Amino acid sequence: MPTHRGGRHEHGQNFLTDPSIIATIRRLVAATEGPIIEIGPGDGALTSPLAQLGRPVTAVEIDTRLARRLAQRVPPHVQVVADDFLTFRLPTSAHVIVGNLPFHQTTAMLRRILHTDAWTDAIVLVQWEVARRRAGVGGATMMTAQWAPWFEFDLHGRVPARAFTPRPGVDGGILTLHRREHPLVSPARRIQFQTLVHRTYTGSGRGLADILARSSALGTPQVARSWLQRHGIQAAALPKDLPIEAWVDLFESTGASPPRRAGTRSGRCRR
Repeated sequence: MPTHRGGRHEHGQNFLTDPSIIATIRRLVAATEGPIIEIGPGDGALTSPLAQLGRPVTAVEIDTRLARRLAQRVPPHVQVVADDFLTFRLPTSAHVIVGNLPFHQTTAMLRRILHTDAWTDAIVLVQWEVARRRAGVGGATMMTAQWAPWFEFDLHGRVPARAFTPRPGVDGGILTLHRREHPLVSPARRIQFQTLVHRTYTGSGRGLADILARSSALGTPQVARSWLQRHGIQAAALPKDLPIEAWVDLFESTGASPPRRAGTRSGRCRR
């Protein structure tokens, strides 16, 4: 079984070894407050710099051998837990999440993070293309658009494959998520908002005017074009081109209701 310093490759353990990247992540974490939860500490390349911040650190490591080894080398305010982050019970009080995520588990881990309350900031190292898409470079993904009323996503640079051992087949990227102090949509309406975004992203049509006419309570291409024009968006644009302010206005204007069909009374546009 291929290993590096005892790390098992089946866990997707590409250890971060570049001092400059480690320093960048430490700097980003230093700008936050509260206890730290580290995902997949491995041999502790990030754990030691995080411990130097003087804040409580809980390092969650799935590889029991690495967890035992790391636990012998950390100061008292660092706790090493042998567990899978996907099932680990996160604190119910404010905390910060940090980690070099296993590339094959990135989506599952990001979903776990987004569905969990209490954390204020997450600083994660993921595949470069994932980091770009989640940060909305070139247009927002459906996942980003669905969560944007409650979180801000930012990209903090590319991490070359040579910064890892073993070397992965793709570059990485540092992605930060910040929980908005004042959500743009009430958390109680999250499912309805995300339903609207999903229906828009998966709707049929040759552009937003066509898609929104079919998938939202705007109702017709003419009304959709007028709404898009107010937001400075072309009728032929795609869902990925909608800024969060437009998504919120669309939701506040139409709710999650589908377009009204002949013979029904549902889907009326609220003004």
